[in-house]
Amino acid sequence: MNIIEGGVCAAKGYKATGIHCGIRKNRSKRDLSLIVSEVPASAAAVYTTNLVKGAPLLVTKEHLQNGQAQAIICNSGNANTCNANGIEIAKQMGQLVEKEMGIAANDVIVASTGVIGLPLSIDPIAKGMKKLVAGLHTEGSHEAAEGIMTTDTKEKSIAVEFTIDGKTCKMGGIAKGSGMIHPDMATMLVFITTDVSISPTMLQKALSSDITNTFNMVSVDGDTSTNDMVTVLANGLAGNAEITAEDENYASFMKALNTVTVGLCRMIAGDGEGATKLLECKVSGAPTLDIAKACAKSVICSSLLKAAMFGADANWGRVLCALGYSKAKIDVEKIDVSFQSVKGTILVCKDGAGVDFSEEKAKEILLEKEITILVDLHDGEEQSTAWGCDLTYEYVKINGDYRT
Repeated sequence: MNIIEGGVCAAKGYKATGIHCGIRKNRSKRDLSLIVSEVPASAAAVYTTNLVKGAPLLVTKEHLQNGQAQAIICNSGNANTCNANGIEIAKQMGQLVEKEMGIAANDVIVASTGVIGLPLSIDPIAKGMKKLVAGLHTEGSHEAAEGIMTTDTKEKSIAVEFTIDGKTCKMGGIAKGSGMIHPDMATMLVFITTDVSISPTMLQKALSSDITNTFNMVSVDGDTSTNDMVTVLANGLAGNAEITAEDENYASFMKALNTVTVGLCRMIAGDGEGATKLLECKVSGAPTLDIAKACAKSVICSSLLKAAMFGADANWGRVLCALGYSKAKIDVEKIDVSFQSVKGTILVCKDGAGVDFSEEKAKEILLEKEITILVDLHDGEEQSTAWGCDLTYEYVKINGDYRT
């Protein structure tokens, strides 16, 4: 498994681009992206659990009923959510791809991100389609990644190369996600492409399985979005025998998928709105996986712990507090807690009680950009990891006037 360049264009047969079409007032920011496979592909998706769902999600669910897609179109700057004509606009986005490229509208994944409840006109998208399609190229992943960003400050992109059935395969992904990020799928937009040949059923199985330990374990602010989803296209151009069962080739595919998704999880968490630090909570020694996940999520979601990490304050009591209200059945008198970064590791809690430690050393560790919170429950063999970020003054500033 090798990390490579190329994002969603790394695999064979994909082109992408992103342009400014006029949805966003800032002309320097791209607001419309397109990703296209040269052949129809197996397709899978997972969606937000929020009962309020953006129109694009409803249209995409309809389009993916046959497990196939060939293109992804996404706009930023407007979520197309809670609009009377939202379904109509979302369908028109797919129809515009069909008109310009000949790809059936039903084979188009449609996505939108931005302000909720703001009417979205199809006019700028329609006017920009010729330019968008003309700009498609095999190194366009960067442009597409820019076109889906809202409050993101960094492009989120990753790609890997691996082998299945003796064939060289590639997989890449781009993501947007900075605020309104909270576990329970899917609180971001993620587009993944691969040239592996895999049946739609197995692709959906792989994605649905993977997200329980990756994207469902990310939290920035406790708010689950209305619009977001994770999608995967697999066009089969690598030439491997189609994966139709949970065999060794499926295991290799899952490993590649997990490498891509974990990479994107870390990027999303580290670029949380106003964030200065990536937080990672690793829980070990749990009696069950569910307990490990519940504990890791609870710690990473704690506003008090997030604030302490912003201030480089080794307030380990907030970790214990979060574990205590996680509803997981744990023995608090067995818990060890340590803080870790590139500056070292420091034990701050042993058997559920404080220990003597150097506050100066702890602060040195916690001043780093990436912090790991190590929790050992000493009650089993299961483990889990969750990702988040610190809570800063800037988060309030960003969201205080996000709409206006």
